[in-house]
Amino acid sequence: MARYLVRRLLFLILVLIAVSLFTFIVFVKLPASDPAIRAAGRHPSAQLLALIRHKFGLDRPLWVQYWQFAKGLIPWPGLFLNKDVYYSWYTRQAVSVEIFSRLPITAVLTLGAALIWLAIGIPIGIVSAVKPGSWRDRLSMVGALIGVSAPVFWLALVLLYVFHFQLEWLPSSGIPFGESTTVAVLKGRFVLPWISLAVTSAAFYSRMVRGNLMETMNEDYIRTARAKGLSERKVIYKHGLRSALTPVVTMFGLDVAFLLGGAIITESVFQLPGLGQYALTSLVRADFPGVMGVTVVGALFIVLANLVVDIVYAVLDPRVRYT
Repeated sequence: MARYLVRRLLFLILVLIAVSLFTFIVFVKLPASDPAIRAAGRHPSAQLLALIRHKFGLDRPLWVQYWQFAKGLIPWPGLFLNKDVYYSWYTRQAVSVEIFSRLPITAVLTLGAALIWLAIGIPIGIVSAVKPGSWRDRLSMVGALIGVSAPVFWLALVLLYVFHFQLEWLPSSGIPFGESTTVAVLKGRFVLPWISLAVTSAAFYSRMVRGNLMETMNEDYIRTARAKGLSERKVIYKHGLRSALTPVVTMFGLDVAFLLGGAIITESVFQLPGLGQYALTSLVRADFPGVMGVTVVGALFIVLANLVVDIVYAVLDPRVRYT
């Protein structure tokens, strides 16, 4: 296991380098995205543009520019998102400060939605798989189809219109300046974002659990467990569900990691100042340090999620071994 962890950590560094290099190349090749012009404002002089390019390091060779950013990609205190290079070209704010101040909002949004879609999707999938063709199965699959078909932005707007503007049950979107994430949670400001983000995922998870569990219940070891006289409940939850949830672990780990990198649509609709909103703002401004910072943090979450998923695999399935 130790050798495996070392290999995965080395792989993590390689992935960060590859993602950052791709992001850098795409950014510098974008047409009409000269950050010096955007920072200088309207009708800048040639001297001002040259001064801004020199300050941002844009007058250096591309490999020198990339190396300045690459030094801040190593996930180590003091190196990761170095403040001397990773600072906004517009607000002059350190990217690390922006990211770590916004990360709690994105984390609360992601983890809250994840708990909801697991609490809804897995039980519905189990009920549908145990009694396929029943009215419960048909009803749950219709609900899953509706959930999958509903775009997140549309569902978010519908929830806002119904539960805030019409019924006035829940507060408006956004977090007022100075209000902490804890207070926002207690006031219910995350309820609508959680629901809008969880509905589609819950639908996917219910369909996946249903299909995996139905396939698992036809395996030989399940018939052997029944022949030994085990109760149907124990056969389902102790033997069948344990194998059926293995693919779900992979999907869950990647979904959570992806959303921790920023739920752009949900955060934009509900005006939540998280990583997704910061990434979108940085893209609009062509603020490369911000784009690079969010991209690298998102890639870091995804690689770490893969590592955690592999470890959980070994717990769920004793046949899995890593050397």
